Amino acid sequence: MNNDKVKRSSIQLSSDRQINDLLNNIVSSLKEYTESQVSHINKLASIGVALSSTRNLDELLEMILDEARAFTICDAGTLYLINEDDETAEFTIVQNKSMNTRMGGATGTPINKDFFPPVNLRIDGQPNNSNVCAFVANSGKMVNIPDVYEVDGFDFQGPRKFDAATGYRTKSMMVFPMRNHEGTIIGVMQLINAKDPISDESIPFAPEFEQLSEALASQAAVALTNTQLIQDLEKLFESFIQTIATAIDEKSHYTGGHIERVANLTMKIAERINSTTEGHYADVLFSDDELTELRLAAWLHDTGKITTPEYVVDKQTKLETIFDRMEVVRMRFELAIANERLKAAEARAVMKKSEDQDDDLKQKAEKADAAAQQLLDDYLFIESCNETQEFVPDEKIDRMRRIREITIESHKGIENLLTENELYNLEIRKGNLTKEEREIIQDHVVVTKKMLNKVPFPKKYRNVPFYAGAHHEKLSGKGYPDGLTAEQIPLQARIMALADVFEALTAADRPYKPAKPMSAVLKILGFMVKDQELDGDLIQFFLDNRMHIDYANEHLKPELIDIE
Repeated sequence: MNNDKVKRSSIQLSSDRQINDLLNNIVSSLKEYTESQVSHINKLASIGVALSSTRNLDELLEMILDEARAFTICDAGTLYLINEDDETAEFTIVQNKSMNTRMGGATGTPINKDFFPPVNLRIDGQPNNSNVCAFVANSGKMVNIPDVYEVDGFDFQGPRKFDAATGYRTKSMMVFPMRNHEGTIIGVMQLINAKDPISDESIPFAPEFEQLSEALASQAAVALTNTQLIQDLEKLFESFIQTIATAIDEKSHYTGGHIERVANLTMKIAERINSTTEGHYADVLFSDDELTELRLAAWLHDTGKITTPEYVVDKQTKLETIFDRMEVVRMRFELAIANERLKAAEARAVMKKSEDQDDDLKQKAEKADAAAQQLLDDYLFIESCNETQEFVPDEKIDRMRRIREITIESHKGIENLLTENELYNLEIRKGNLTKEEREIIQDHVVVTKKMLNKVPFPKKYRNVPFYAGAHHEKLSGKGYPDGLTAEQIPLQARIMALADVFEALTAADRPYKPAKPMSAVLKILGFMVKDQELDGDLIQFFLDNRMHIDYANEHLKPELIDIE
């Protein structure tokens, strides 16, 4: 009796241990599975953070496939993007660890389109369901294949040919769609040959990866869409800016292309500084965002000219406003000359009629002839003064003022040969703009700053208004519009100032000055450095790198390139 009780107790204890062991195993398995799932979810979250922080499209595409392969522990993969007309899926990233292959993206070699042609999503107007990538793109369904050599329904001749040519063995494959936030399929991700972490053998993709991988694909699609959207918006913004710049240039056919030439030269200088490893700018390195910021500022530096009157921008002669008032002056001179010639003719007519060679009449005729000739000489002088000149000396100013005092009688009564305003314009010592007109021209910088400060530039481009508005500042503090000192003018603004001045000095399309040879341009740059108007170190860098020669060969006539 006692033995039976002992046996029953032993059996009960053994059963209890088995149940406990079973429960412990279940709990342990659940714990491992839970920890594994939590790990996958955490990994998925960290991948999402990484994807959302990348704005370079090529880097992002490469990262998407890298992370997907690492997440699923697979050997190879392909990322396809659906083209804009939804007709094909194009190879964008191709990776194979075993074969050390990386194509596409930021670090991979270019994809050979002949070897990797686009996948047609439709054939004869019908969905292409024989190709697994096309099927996933068309249906939006995920496909998990343990072995592509042992599956029906899809044509895997491509992988078979690839394996035969390379010795690779394509086995397991998991293909899933990439949906953006609108549910639109924008790409397909294809993962190949899941690996056993211990044996490194190719194994089927675990079912637990299916849902998580689809989540990863959708997460990647959203990040990709956002990046593409940001890039498209930035391209649209830059295109709009360039359109405005083109419109401003077209406003004056004399300055057409000025903004584009300044912008291009500005960026060439900045990029050359970036590439230098020695000298004054060895430690200067503009980031991609800083380069974009500078490029935007260069394209926008003359935005304020949209409000500048055309007659000021296009002023070719000193007397030009809406039209060249030299024509009005010419009419007055012609009237004055005609009056003198009439006096001479009348005197000679009286002499001829009376057949009397009266000395007074003769002198009157000769005096009138001399006056007419002097008026003609004065007119030709004024006509020459109307043209743009480098410098007008005092003796010319004095002669203009004497001519101004000459009066004629017209239908308006007694009037001067030159009006006060005409004399004011003709007295311009240098160029053809009056003080007031120069202020109008200079005001374009104020308008530029005012306009650009109203644009909500992203934080990374917040200096665009400042750089664009500082291209006429001088290191001496005598520039405009703010009279900034050297310490207040950053390198970006100095680069733009050099590009703007150099383009203006070498331009052959300005109505107010002839084209200058390169030797004269370099002398002027030297004077501007001496007068602390431009940065001497920057100009020396510009010349040492022969950027002036490169520019001259592209934009100047050969006869103006008079230096080696």
